[in-house]
Amino acid sequence: MRICIDSEIGKLEGVIIHTPGSELENMTPENAERALYSDILNLSVASKEYEQLAGVLKSVTQVFYVKDLLSDILKNDRVKHQLVKKICTKEDFVCNAEQLEKNSAASLTNLLIEGVVVEKNNLTNYLSNERFSMRPLHNLFFTRDAAMGMNDKMLIGKMANRVRERESVIMEAIFNNHPSFETSTLNPATPQTGIPGNIKSTIEGGDFLVARDDIFVIGTGVRTSTQGIDFIIENIKQLKSEPHHIIIQELPSTPESFIHLDMVFTLLDTNLCMVYEPIISKINQLRTIHIRIENRKVIKIEEVANIPTALKKLDMDLRSINCGGNNDPWIQEREQWHSGANFFAFAPGKVIGYERNVHTMDALNNNGFEVIKAIDVIEGKVLPADFEKCVITIAGSELARGGGGARCMTMPIRRAEVEW
Repeated sequence: MRICIDSEIGKLEGVIIHTPGSELENMTPENAERALYSDILNLSVASKEYEQLAGVLKSVTQVFYVKDLLSDILKNDRVKHQLVKKICTKEDFVCNAEQLEKNSAASLTNLLIEGVVVEKNNLTNYLSNERFSMRPLHNLFFTRDAAMGMNDKMLIGKMANRVRERESVIMEAIFNNHPSFETSTLNPATPQTGIPGNIKSTIEGGDFLVARDDIFVIGTGVRTSTQGIDFIIENIKQLKSEPHHIIIQELPSTPESFIHLDMVFTLLDTNLCMVYEPIISKINQLRTIHIRIENRKVIKIEEVANIPTALKKLDMDLRSINCGGNNDPWIQEREQWHSGANFFAFAPGKVIGYERNVHTMDALNNNGFEVIKAIDVIEGKVLPADFEKCVITIAGSELARGGGGARCMTMPIRRAEVEW
């Protein structure tokens, strides 16, 4: 499969996901905050809800699982050695590379995701309060952040928090070594010819949206730095001579529901977007900036009113639908907190979101979207192809408490062209 992401809404032809597993249960109240959670999820409930997302995706596209892909590449001894060495070099805590390499591909996959328990074989380990010498990847089911399709490239995430760094290392190894994918990777953590490295460069997939093949919309805040966006600018200058545009949206540092741009803005159709009105549409102190790149140089940087206004000037005239509806700012705030603006499109006008955000669903329905339950799609009672526009609702009483929605839990790797 040749990687191709030229939009947020093109018909989905391939996606990577990760079913949450034991790594979620390997969390305690003491380490939950370090793991970037405000609470501990109930895995049995979260798993049933996640099955709805996976079931819908499998009914509309080709689905790849991180565990399967990682296990595949670990069957290659050279790849196994390089990956284990890189992980053990990057991570401060005790990591016995030789011992890890002795595991089979399947066993090593589980260890790299679910964590390696500390052996109480010396005084330091005996007295340590840490349970794991290699910590679990509690956030891996949010596959969006670790790598993102940028046209025919995969941009590897440079995570803002060290607890998530291994996710990016794993995904880079998969895209560089798995025979199922044809692509090349761009990594802010790896020095490139003509592009100086910057220790402050961070970028996560939740902040990176491909509006059109020549337009990228990027959020900057606690997870994606301006230096990370500069890395993208330099790559566009090197790779593209034709005009390209980057629209930057500043994000608040608090509350935690604003960690990524896709928590306040997502694309639904060729002419529709979902917005959290107080951040995107109303006057505030958060700046929106338009950068134009042409002939391998930045030719314009200017402040604009907001994302939809900037896109309209680039012939993308989007009508906004408000997360939480139009009438009550308290309802808007509540539904945004539970990923009410975080939708994942599997085709133009066909999206997936949490059913709990009832006012957002009503707003979508009022704008021509048929509201369909995931279970009806999975059981074949309803076909998304029968509708011009639809929103498939998945259960989210537990998953939403993890701090992300359908877009956060999906890493699209190929989409069809869009007829604009």
